[in-house]
Amino acid sequence: MIVTGPFSSGRQAPRSPRLPTPPSGWPIGSYATYEEAQRAVDYLAEKEFEVQDVTIVGVDLMLVERVLGKLSWAKVLGTGAASGAWFGAFVGILLSLFDTTQGFSYIPLFVGLIAGVVFGAASAAMGYAFTRGRRDFSSASQLVAGRYDVLCQPRTAEKGRDLLARLAMGSHG
Repeated sequence: MIVTGPFSSGRQAPRSPRLPTPPSGWPIGSYATYEEAQRAVDYLAEKEFEVQDVTIVGVDLMLVERVLGKLSWAKVLGTGAASGAWFGAFVGILLSLFDTTQGFSYIPLFVGLIAGVVFGAASAAMGYAFTRGRRDFSSASQLVAGRYDVLCQPRTAEKGRDLLARLAMGSHG
C-alpha cells in the first residue's frame, strides 16, 4: 500500500499490510462522494481524533469510461506526430549537448525532431489501423465507487461516530 497525500514521499505506511487485505473496523460514516468522506476525515483530524485508526473504503466499485471524442486519421496522425516531436526534440537536445564540435549545434535537434515526427506518426497509424474501426473514439477511464464508507478501529469508533454525527448536524463545536 502506498501512502498518498499532498506532501507524501510514496513510502509504505508502517502499519499497512503488504498484501491486499480487506479493510477492518467499524463503520462510523457513509458518504455519496469521496469528497464528502475526505471532508469527514479532515473534520476528525481537526478535532484531534486519532485518524490513523480510520480507513476510507469505496464500496460498489465501477469503471466509468467517459468518451472524449471521435477519432479520425487526421487526429491520430497529428497526435502521434506531436508526441513523437516532443520525444525527438528531447533526444536531439541531448545529442546537441554532447556534440564535440565547437558550440551548440542545431543539426542533431532538427534530425531528432524530424525522426520523432515520422516515427510517432507511423506508430500511431499502426496502432489505429489494427483496431480496424472497432474503436473510433478516445476516452478516459476512472474507477469510482457507489458510496464511500469511513471505518474506524473499535477502540476509537464510538468517539469517531459521535464527532461525525456532530458534523452531519452542523454543530462543529
